[in-house]
Amino acid sequence: MAQGIWASIEIAGCNTRKRLTAETIKGAQAMKTVIFDLDGTLADTSGDLIEAANVCFRDMGVGNMLDPLTDAGTALRGGRAMLSLGLQRLERANDADVLDHYYPVLLEAYAKDIDSRTVMYDGAMDAVESLKTLGYGVGIATNKPEGLAEELLRRLGVRDAFASMVGADTLSVRKPNPEHLFEAVRRAGGDPTLTCLIGDTDTDRNTARNAGVPCVLVTFGPAGGDMAALEPEALLDHYKDLPDIVTNLLA
Repeated sequence: MAQGIWASIEIAGCNTRKRLTAETIKGAQAMKTVIFDLDGTLADTSGDLIEAANVCFRDMGVGNMLDPLTDAGTALRGGRAMLSLGLQRLERANDADVLDHYYPVLLEAYAKDIDSRTVMYDGAMDAVESLKTLGYGVGIATNKPEGLAEELLRRLGVRDAFASMVGADTLSVRKPNPEHLFEAVRRAGGDPTLTCLIGDTDTDRNTARNAGVPCVLVTFGPAGGDMAALEPEALLDHYKDLPDIVTNLLA
């Protein structure tokens, strides 16, 4: 049986035919991708997250338990982390029933006021557009619930810039399970072996490690000083440097 397929190719005005093997086709179709975390990586969402948690604590009758400045790092680890920190300060750290009760309340409060204090990090979207110009696919893999992530990206006016968006509940697994990252790559039209993950936490680092792909951790978030200890393949101090970093990592 003949191997591969034949394709007509126009060369200097003449028609010729070339055999395209499976390897040639795969190489032509494979696209390198850059997948971003959302909270703490593309955008500083900590202010709106802290406010949503404090809505819960005010409902408990104890007032605001979290500070938007000093607790920003905890905010970017998610709703349960914020509630746990507040309950710990109330000496109720083991009160799982209260945490479970208020987590949906937090999500509802956040959905009602999702972007009042949120800002994109300086240069983030310029870097995204530069990567696209260089031929990279771009997508998002976040542990924020999909509906909230989609709504936030729309309100920030950047959703259409990304070819994929996989949230915490899009699949049956989420980061640090590598399948969460791989699905974001596939939905962006890329090859899961030719990608890198841009993030800001140990969850992102572990996701990339589990996937066997490079990781870039940002240093400008609340926990930026701790990123070097996680030993990523690269650290990002400003988004203007990202295209060069990615080009080197995925060469």
